[in-house]
Amino acid sequence: MKYVRFRDPAGAVRRGELEDGTVHFANESYDFDAEEIDILPPTEPSKIVCIGRNYADHADEMGSDLPDRPMLFLKPPNTVSSHGDTVTVPAGKERIDHEAELGVVIGEQCRHVPVSDAKDVIAGFTCVNDLSNRDDQSEERNWVRGKAFDGAAPIGPVLATPDEVPDDAAVRSRVNGELKQDGTLDQLIFPIPELIAEITTYQTLEEGDVIATGTPEGVGPLADGDEVEIEVEGVGTLSHSVRIP
Repeated sequence: MKYVRFRDPAGAVRRGELEDGTVHFANESYDFDAEEIDILPPTEPSKIVCIGRNYADHADEMGSDLPDRPMLFLKPPNTVSSHGDTVTVPAGKERIDHEAELGVVIGEQCRHVPVSDAKDVIAGFTCVNDLSNRDDQSEERNWVRGKAFDGAAPIGPVLATPDEVPDDAAVRSRVNGELKQDGTLDQLIFPIPELIAEITTYQTLEEGDVIATGTPEGVGPLADGDEVEIEVEGVGTLSHSVRIP
């Protein structure tokens, strides 16, 4: 099943089911691509826990060593943006990169989750673009300027239940229709259950929080006006544009 958060023509926020391009809520149906509804992020996370260097080829392209444990950093709620948004990124930077990622949406408050129970706390999956300001990321340790600027985490367009997403699902990005990244989930250095166990050793995950599981090789710079697509097999395609002031 795939679920969509949206604002209906009356301005109310709803959660409907997506089937064959149509969003169903109560007795109403809407075309997913119609202008009469606004697609919202499928969740309102208190935080996004991101994983760095979780694909070996990406670590290699960045000139980095493979980590011996998951590299964790945070994106706060101000970074969340939506399918169809135009994201205004920081001005005057040499390089703002796209990073296609699978997002794991947490279904319940949890702490100290063992690997064996990790799947029980997953509500579903979505697409994430971990927009990255490389200029400042290279100059700081906590990556606030590099990773946590407004709109730096487009999420969506849907929440897909776990049965919809294969274990080796493709994770891709396209910029202006050109394929840039093409990886699979079975390439993750640290698989999803291990990530959940590691994160919840240190902090409580709340219902609706998101884990951005890392990006495959092929990240690259964006230009003003670029159209970005993040695709996860079984979820769908998150689309947004970029504005550089």
